[in-house]
Amino acid sequence: MRPALLAAILLAAGSASAQAPPPAPPPAWRPLIGEYGPDSTTRVMILERGGRLLARFDSTHEAGLHSAGTNRFRSEGGVLRFRLDAKGRAVAILAGDSSWPRRALGPEEGAVFRIVPVRPIEELRREALAATPPVETGTFRATELVELTRLDPGIKLDIRYAGPHNFLGTPLYSQARAFLQRPAAEALVRAHRKLKARGYGLLIHDGYRPWYVTRMFWDATPPAQHEFVADPATGSRHNRGCAVDLTLYDLRTGKPIEMPGTYDEFSHRSYPAYPGGTSRQRWHRELLRQAMEAEGFTVYSAEWWHFDFKDWKSYRIGVTPFERLGN
Repeated sequence: MRPALLAAILLAAGSASAQAPPPAPPPAWRPLIGEYGPDSTTRVMILERGGRLLARFDSTHEAGLHSAGTNRFRSEGGVLRFRLDAKGRAVAILAGDSSWPRRALGPEEGAVFRIVPVRPIEELRREALAATPPVETGTFRATELVELTRLDPGIKLDIRYAGPHNFLGTPLYSQARAFLQRPAAEALVRAHRKLKARGYGLLIHDGYRPWYVTRMFWDATPPAQHEFVADPATGSRHNRGCAVDLTLYDLRTGKPIEMPGTYDEFSHRSYPAYPGGTSRQRWHRELLRQAMEAEGFTVYSAEWWHFDFKDWKSYRIGVTPFERLGN
């Protein structure tokens, strides 16, 4: 790969060192940004960086796009034409005799990513509740799960697994609550309070997760997508109370911040270094990462929203349901 392109890819993740985020791209560009090509590969990625609309071809070469008329752009390789649907969203790119359909990587804006469970959820639930987690040996710290909103009520919750708005389309938790082991919870509160100075707060999707739910996730998910769920044979860091799924919200509006991909999306848009989307989305993703890493968390390689606390190995896998945790 050429050094100039490699540098561009590394920069694409965005830098949150500047105090203010980059401006949003022109509204006319938003319906065009995405990936195009067959299901198996991306032929062209359309993204925005530094106020420019770019086409990235076969993940090896980038070129600027310049308006050449309605839904037409000129690049160094010729003219790209976008075919739009009735809602004004691009559904294909036409280049000469070639046509590349838009790749369906995730849900449309405001929607929830879903999979078709391998087996019926209630059947999996019964099996998971009757199962036991793996036997662990060694010395572990005593569990001290604390509720995040009790440490700081400015931390907001959107616990997706307590309702139907998740990748399985059904409630997995009976209560919309979020817990972490005390050291992890206190570190998260410090990150939240530092972000407040920049106009943001933390919005929590998930924290401690009883092991039986991890078992359900694994058994419900097709093997080809197991990258995005933890193996119950080893237990997850969520089970230990040391992992958190979260995003940013705007303190002024109370609304979640837009990221390059949606929460719990099983696609490469979920990778923390995914180069697509807009400069503003990538800047916010990097701001979240910097704030969490400064307090001892590490982002998971396949999910920009998932952060593991440094001491996760010090705690046992937990099975306690929310109803039996402190009120």
